Amino acid sequence: MKKRFSLTLLLIMAMSFAFTSLAYAQEAPAPAETPAEVAAPVAETATDAAVATTEEESTTKNFAELVFGSGAVKWFKDGGWAMWPILLVTIYGLAYVVWKFITLIYAKINLNAFLNQLLPMVKDKKYKDAAELAKKTRGPVAAIVYAGLLKADQGVESVEKAIENAAMIEMSYLEKGFVEMSSAITLAPMLGFLGTVSGMITAFAAIAAARAVDATIVASGIMIALITTQAGLLVAIPIQFFNNIFITMVDGLVIDMQRATEKVVETLIENK
Repeated sequence: MKKRFSLTLLLIMAMSFAFTSLAYAQEAPAPAETPAEVAAPVAETATDAAVATTEEESTTKNFAELVFGSGAVKWFKDGGWAMWPILLVTIYGLAYVVWKFITLIYAKINLNAFLNQLLPMVKDKKYKDAAELAKKTRGPVAAIVYAGLLKADQGVESVEKAIENAAMIEMSYLEKGFVEMSSAITLAPMLGFLGTVSGMITAFAAIAAARAVDATIVASGIMIALITTQAGLLVAIPIQFFNNIFITMVDGLVIDMQRATEKVVETLIENK
């Protein structure tokens, strides 16, 4: 469990660093001009700080361009302010995608192999050995079987009750992460549309200021509108895809849980 958590945390940190590098890959602002006769030492210090900042941002930009490509970095910068919240939603959503994927892969076991080992022990009434096998096996299927076998000496009704309670707990674990992914799926396009509205406002404000319709005047605002819409959809679509896959995987685990518990209860009833 600790190894799985550490791996998940490491992946999330690496992903967050990579996406944050993309966000910070922006041009360094020019230092403010100061009258030389009034603040020469301050100007020199500001210049040094600006140079250091420029070098740091240049390094970050180079890393982002290395990871994502110069086109992606330029695309992010051209999208304007709305790309920042979209970026945060991207990190948030993909972090849960990675975590959920690792969790579900860890939860899946070979059900037939597990039952082939377990059921002969139950038939021979070796409940302690069967419970120990279930305890050593990972995943929710083994967890609910283990809970039931602990009550094997108290009758079938006690076993079924224990399995039911354990199944409710395991189902709550399996359902974790879906709300967060759904939030990312919903928020990313909404933020993209908000950026679209902001871009169109910018475009019409440019037209009003120029008092003439010219493609070059409105191009920047329309570009912002299109990029933010594109970004929102690019985030929502893959997360929705993985969300659907994870729902299918959870359904498969639920079926395995039902099959395993039915086999164990049937074997216990036959041994009465």
